[in-house]
Order: sequence, then C-alpha cells, then structure tokens
Amino acid sequence: MLMKLDSADRLSTQRSRVQQRRAQLNQQINRELSLRTGAENLYRATTNQRVKETVSLELSFVNSNLQLLREELEELDSNMEVYQTDSEKVNVPMIPLGLKETKEIDMSVSLQEFISEHYGEDASLYLTEIKMLMELRQAIRTPSRSDAGIRLLLEYYNQLHFVDQRFFNLHRTLGIHFQWYDSLTGVPSCQRALAFEKGSVLFNIGALYTQLGARQDRSTVPGIHDAIDAFQRAAGAFLYLKENFSHAPSLDMSGPALSMLVRLMVAQVQECVCEKVTLTMKEDDLMSNLQAAQEVARVSDVYSLVMQAMSVPLLKDYVPFSWLSVVQVKTQHFRALAHYYAAVTLCDCSGEHRTVSMGSHDYRLSLQRPEDRLRLGKAHLRNAIICHEEALRLHGVCKALRKLDILQEVLAHAHARSLEKYSYIDQEDDFSETAEAPDIQPHTHQKPDVITPDLSTVRVMDIFHRLGPPSVFSARNRWVRHRLCLVRGEAGLGLTLRGDSPVLVASVLPGGCAAMAGLHEGDYIVAVNGSDCKWAKHAEVVHALKSCSERGLELDVVTRVLAQVERRAAPLSPSRERNTASRMKQGGVGVRGSSSLLNWTWRSGAGAGHSGNFHESESMY
Repeated sequence: MLMKLDSADRLSTQRSRVQQRRAQLNQQINRELSLRTGAENLYRATTNQRVKETVSLELSFVNSNLQLLREELEELDSNMEVYQTDSEKVNVPMIPLGLKETKEIDMSVSLQEFISEHYGEDASLYLTEIKMLMELRQAIRTPSRSDAGIRLLLEYYNQLHFVDQRFFNLHRTLGIHFQWYDSLTGVPSCQRALAFEKGSVLFNIGALYTQLGARQDRSTVPGIHDAIDAFQRAAGAFLYLKENFSHAPSLDMSGPALSMLVRLMVAQVQECVCEKVTLTMKEDDLMSNLQAAQEVARVSDVYSLVMQAMSVPLLKDYVPFSWLSVVQVKTQHFRALAHYYAAVTLCDCSGEHRTVSMGSHDYRLSLQRPEDRLRLGKAHLRNAIICHEEALRLHGVCKALRKLDILQEVLAHAHARSLEKYSYIDQEDDFSETAEAPDIQPHTHQKPDVITPDLSTVRVMDIFHRLGPPSVFSARNRWVRHRLCLVRGEAGLGLTLRGDSPVLVASVLPGGCAAMAGLHEGDYIVAVNGSDCKWAKHAEVVHALKSCSERGLELDVVTRVLAQVERRAAPLSPSRERNTASRMKQGGVGVRGSSSLLNWTWRSGAGAGHSGNFHESESMY
C-alpha cells in the first residue's frame, strides 16, 4: 500500500502552501455560492419591498466577495513560477495545472450498512478495511509531486474498480456524496456516482503530470526527454478522460475543456522538442539553423491552435486570462524566433550547392548573390523584431505575467539579440528595395505522441477481499444464503463439484444425500463446517468434504437469484420448493448502488479480479 508515503514532506513546500490556499478558496467560494442561492430564493419568495431591498444589498456584497475570491483563485492558477524548475538556465515557463480539491467524506456508516444488508456479514469485522479505504482516499488529496504521487493516485483509482463492484449498483443509491471543486473556478460539484470520483482522480493524474513536466530541468537533453514524457502522459490522461466521460458536472472535465488541455499539452511537448533542437544545434551550420527555424515555426502554429481552442464560447470566459496571455506571447515569441533563425541561415551560413525550402518558395542559396541573401535576411529580422515587440506588449498587458521574471528575461533577451543582429548587418548606404520575408514553412522531426495512461502499472489487492470473489459476491448479484447438513450415504454425498473460488455444485444426484438436504445445481459452497472457503481451491474443498465424520457435515451455500430464474432444469420437488421459498424470505436482500449522471466505461484490466473460469474436470462425491 502506498497510502501514507506521499504527504509527510509536502507540508513545508511552497507548492503545498499554494495548494492549501486553493483548498481554502474553494471552501469560501462554496460558502458564498450557498449564501447567494439562499438570498436569490428569498428575493423571489418575498413580497415585502423592504426585505427585497435588504436582500438585494446582501446579494451585491456576496457577488463582490465571489468576484474577489475568483480573482485570487485565478492568480493562484496563474502562479506558474511555483511549479517551474530551479535550474539556473532560463527557459520559457510552462503552464501546469493545479489539482482538483475534494472534501473529506465519511464512508463508514454507508459501507457497514451495505455489508450487513447485502452481504449478510457482521460489518464490525470489516472496520479495518473501511478505515484503509478512507485513509487511502485522504492520502490522494495531497500527493507528492513525484512518481510516487502518480502511483498513489493510480492505486486509489484502481481500487475504485473493486469498490464499484462491491458496493455500487444502479438499482439503489449507497448514500455517499462525492464532492470535488472545479480546478480553475473553485465551483463545487457533488454526485453520488462513483464515475465522478474516478474521473476526478484521473484528472488529477493528468494535472500532476503537468507539474512534473514543468519542474524538469530543460537545460539538459535528459531533462527535456523527461518533460516530453510527462506532458505526453498528461495529454493521454486528459484524452482518456474525454473519451470515457459524458455529462461531466464540472466545466474542467467537459469535452471542450479537455480538448483544449490535450492541445495545450501537445503544444508544450512540441516546445520541448524545439528546445532540444536548439540546444544541440551547431550555430554556424546551415541545416541546423534551418531545422531550428522550421521547428520554432511549428511551435508557433500549435500554440495558435491552442488559442483557438481557448476562444470557443464555452471556454472564453472560463480559461484564466494569464493562460490566454501566455499562449499569445508564445505564439508571437516563437514566430519571431523562426524569422531570426531564417535570417541567420541566409546571412551567416554558407550554402554552396544547396536548395533550402523555408517558405512559400525555395531559397536557392547557390544562385543568389550575397547581397540578395543579406537583403532577405534583413527582412526576416525586421519581422522578428516586430513579433518580439508584440510579445513584449502582450506580456505587459497581463498583470500576472508581469510578475514572471523568467518570462520577461527570455523575451527581452530574444528581442535584444534580434536588434543586435539587425544593427550588425544594417548598412546606411543600402538603398536597395525592401524585401518581403515569407512565413517560415513549419516542420518537425519529432511529432508528439499522446501516451494513454497504463492503469495496470500499479497492481492493487482488493481491500474487501474477505467478502469473497467478486464474480459472485458483488453489488450487482443477488443471492440467498443458507446452511445445510449432509450425511454421507452408501453412494456418497451425491453431488458433482466444479471450479474453485468459490466451488460450484455442478450437478446433484436425484434422490441422493445432497438432494435430500436441499442442495441444488448452481449453488456455491462458501463454508464447510464453519470454515470459510469462498476463496478455496477445488482440491481444498474436496479434501474438506472427504474428511467429514459419520455425523455428517455442515455446508454454507449461496444461490444466485438470477440463476434461479434462468434454470432450465426439471421442476423442483415440493420439499425443494419449500426450501427455496424459505431462503428467499430469509435471505432475499435488495442491492443498492449509484444512479449515475456520468457514463463511464472501464477499459483497463486494473487489479487482479476473480475471473470466474472453471476447471474443465468435474469431481463426483
């Protein structure tokens, strides 16, 4: 179990303080929303003019407080510097996501009631398992920003597969309400559907990968590779969530928002690829500069697509203004770099017998005169300077970005470098016609891959393993449990067994001891002489039956209600009918579950669930 590994050292970090403040703001926003709802209801219900005026004034205060709280939350969402690397190398900061917050919930009463009613077990014997599940959920609220934090979230996510089997069914609700806050606005959403819990945990897996990607030292090739891997996995988590969810209750898990996040992660992967190219390039080599020009042009293009995704009507007022500004800044910044590298290619690199395609036409360097190449290079530099100045303007417009010293330093350095290059090649007596620089043809040598989360990397054991194999003992199955006393006759017990975990009664000999005791084909043996054998192997149950004394043995068996309906066997004897009716009256307990507003498709083999496969051989006793 990983449930307590990740929270200890987190409380002293700056990221921890940001996340704690996010949690406080979420609670305050929730409180103000409740006040506003109550005030609006009172305003509509009352006819007293003085009360209406008082409520109207209160509403204005509440709306003002909400606006302030949301602005502070947006500022925390824009606090990208907290999640960046501590490397001395200056890089353009990436956009990480804060984790979705959730309220602590007490599941003990609901789970105990379900265990008692549905499984017919003494719920007090399962207090340890219930406590383990609640501790695991508490731990995932504060995962560490590391691979251990990812494993912790995956452990809980996979454990929910078993919880879903054991306790949730569409016919009745379990009474547990899962409340999660929108990652960007702090607006709470509450549902009884376990699918909402799964989706929120999967969202946090993607968000944590964005933080892992942002913290990598991208001044080294290994650091760039780690950042690429993290952002690709983040994109995969958001895409998986989008494909497996519908009717999301919070906007951050809606289809348009997840599509935007996937594009954003892919753009950041492309940016890392570009950084790798510029980090390893030869500055005076023509093809290296050409590749750099095309790579950064590709980055500019993918960020412009992100901008389009952020500007759709549903997200236009939802995405933080700082995110919009960063994407706009990066679009202009990388467009400027594309023109800069094109200028370097034309002005500084020798290109004999080379034909280089960078724009709408080919630059045939071997045929162009040096002055023609210089003139076209100056045109690219002018475009670069214009784009740099636009990036600096956009940076200055956003209050949150003005606090990002790293970004300011990167933009200013790139602008100064282009100005210096232009002043170096500019000649006062150059009266030739001004050239028009074409846009750079975008091209990448490494297309981003979206890595779907491998949920099976963290194998988990079903916490409620003792309830029995989920192929039989699940919330979706209904059964009756009863105890029989068998005495071995001259012909044996008169039954055939098949399979294991639990062992199934394959057939019963008419008139035999088992039939007279009320045993029937399709019953499962769950205990022999008080010894639990839900998980016992075939040979173990056979050995227990063979070792019975002359006084006989007691068998605890369960009969699935659905199996009774579907049987095609001969009509039951009167004694069997009475026995079955008695079982139904004593043990026919309804199942409870969760009415879901989300449609969830489980597509992972996470966890080692019972397969329900039987041995081919049968044994007669």
